[in-house]
Amino acid sequence: MKNFLWLSFFFLLIACSKALPKFENLDLENWRNDKHGCKGVRLKSQEALNAQKEKLLALDETKIMKLLGRPDENELYKRNQKFYRYYLHGSLHCNDSVSSPLKLILRFNAMGLCKEVSIEP
Repeated sequence: MKNFLWLSFFFLLIACSKALPKFENLDLENWRNDKHGCKGVRLKSQEALNAQKEKLLALDETKIMKLLGRPDENELYKRNQKFYRYYLHGSLHCNDSVSSPLKLILRFNAMGLCKEVSIEP
């Protein structure tokens, strides 16, 4: 009986997990390969990403990393919040860095779910 309950709980968790979203006009393979936005690929996809950024909400950290790759920067904040930053162009790691580069910022709550998505300098 215990095994049945655990197995039922496991299948319930799998059934309730949110699938990876599909993004239109956004090549995620090229996005992931453009570390720190140095190649300019991420900047070209800014409009498509901005129009569909709500698809990232409520995804957990592992799903975000499957979609966007490892963040260029991450920060652990108070109350176990995390921030992931993906540079869209010209971070300090690029040859043509800019003073205030544009970046995608994702805020995760203590449960590891994305609660806020913004694009800002």
